[in-house]
Amino acid sequence: MATGDDQKLVGLPPNRIEALADGVFAVAMTVLVLEIHVPQLPEGAAPEALSKALLALGPKIASYAVGFILLGTLWVGHHYQFAYIRRTDRGLLWINLFFLLAVAFLPFCVGLLGSYGTLALPCILYGCVLLFAGACLLGQWIYATSDHRLVSASLDEAIVRALRDRVAVGMVGYGAALATAFVSPIASLVLYAGMPLLYLLPGRIDRHVKPRRQP
Repeated sequence: MATGDDQKLVGLPPNRIEALADGVFAVAMTVLVLEIHVPQLPEGAAPEALSKALLALGPKIASYAVGFILLGTLWVGHHYQFAYIRRTDRGLLWINLFFLLAVAFLPFCVGLLGSYGTLALPCILYGCVLLFAGACLLGQWIYATSDHRLVSASLDEAIVRALRDRVAVGMVGYGAALATAFVSPIASLVLYAGMPLLYLLPGRIDRHVKPRRQP
């Protein structure tokens, strides 16, 4: 017999959303490296020429690394949310699709940064896409947890707040980097590069993740 909680959480299982998201993230994170090309040197070029060519790739390599980690932080946030989201409905499906729209567009923004990172426009576009992705991730969580629509009725409110605040903090950081881009693109790049470091630190949500008991 279904419990009252099971009856309330009507809808489809979230496994199809998770599978689609994992596929989009895998492709986006792989596509990032395609912006980095092996240097083509003329025949008989001096050994120093290869060193100079590799140094010239520095901005593209740096943007690739930052972009990869940023995509990773978005994937982690999505993964954490779906550890608690138990059902889906039409609203959640569309919010998630818009989130993946931003994820799939990020490799283009990263490539633009690698080529023109000292200009304001690429930094502004990068920030806008990150804010849009963050807004979708935050909206998804608020939508799913509002009145426990798509999560367990017994889900601790501390977990709801911790995941919500984790995304909100990132949006504040990316918003600050976006605003800085209008004044100093270089400083904006530093802020973008530093944001993933914040997510490497344990947050309040990690207090609720308990190790699996050994049988």
